[in-house]
Amino acid sequence: MLLPQTHNHAQPNFLNTADLKQEEISALIDLALDIKQGKVKKSLAGKTLATLFFNPSVRTRVSFATAMFKLGGQAIEISSNNVWSFEYQDDVVMDGSTIEHVKEVAPVLSRYCDGLAIRCSELVTKSAQSASSGSWEESKQDIVLNSFAKYATVPVINMESNVYHPCQGLGDALTMKEHFGETRGKKYVHTWAYHPKALPMATTNSQMLAACDLGMDVVIAHPQGWELDPEILAVAQKRAIQSGGSFAISNDQDEAIEGADIVCAKSWGALPYYGNWEAEKEARSNLQHWIVNEEKMARTRDGKFMHCLPVRRNVEVTQGVLDSTSSIVIDEAENRMWAQMALLATLLA
Repeated sequence: MLLPQTHNHAQPNFLNTADLKQEEISALIDLALDIKQGKVKKSLAGKTLATLFFNPSVRTRVSFATAMFKLGGQAIEISSNNVWSFEYQDDVVMDGSTIEHVKEVAPVLSRYCDGLAIRCSELVTKSAQSASSGSWEESKQDIVLNSFAKYATVPVINMESNVYHPCQGLGDALTMKEHFGETRGKKYVHTWAYHPKALPMATTNSQMLAACDLGMDVVIAHPQGWELDPEILAVAQKRAIQSGGSFAISNDQDEAIEGADIVCAKSWGALPYYGNWEAEKEARSNLQHWIVNEEKMARTRDGKFMHCLPVRRNVEVTQGVLDSTSSIVIDEAENRMWAQMALLATLLA
């Protein structure tokens, strides 16, 4: 299976699951299930993946390193704290704070390594305060990820950008396939949840696309004012129809959750306030009732609860739900590794 080429380069990249045909996604899921069931071949012996982290990470960092090890290769982590400050703008006089241009960084790393994986999302921070960033239209350009994809000569993997988190989407798809077998006709509800900080939309975008590609009846639930990007919503709806599923949006969380087979919670920032936390903070201050609790899960059809992690207990979801047998968040996190093993075996072998 050959993943799609981007930026007119010969190598395939993995930047967004919507770049793949749905049968290619199914093939990756099937391969991941085979690998998880013990059909592991160390197909990447002697291969090296450079993982560049511009944001904090737990699951992504460890799952990629472990995946490469299990396949016989190695991952070399590069933290933004330990490298030069990179420049991404073209035709710039570099007499300021940036020291090295991506035009040199990407091709040099490409000669050392067999693949590059990039994590760069402007709103991801360890601080108690929300990060500031440019507008959504500016952030949507994903200049860091797309610059590496443009100038690298080996496959580039998106480990989370401003717009997409395709590895999370792939791991979620594997989890739902594993739990249900046949996913067509299952009701998937992706609900906004209250959070004390503004968060990126990347994970939500990719989780939503994953459910659409599985032929599920997808419902996106959020308060008014927290609409997702209309272009991405249009792609999701199209792919849901292509896979035999459906797609709907609701501003009523209780109504949306009724009869659900999966409830997946995730907070995201509001487009009108993107990067402007002070304005958004006031807008979300009265939305703390957007939480997944036992009463809401009781409305489901013996539904399962999913969350990408990290999760704020008793803020986004109650501990009663997280600690119940309905919660499959640990399975979901584990499956990131198996899904990424399938991806790496396909891209780098």
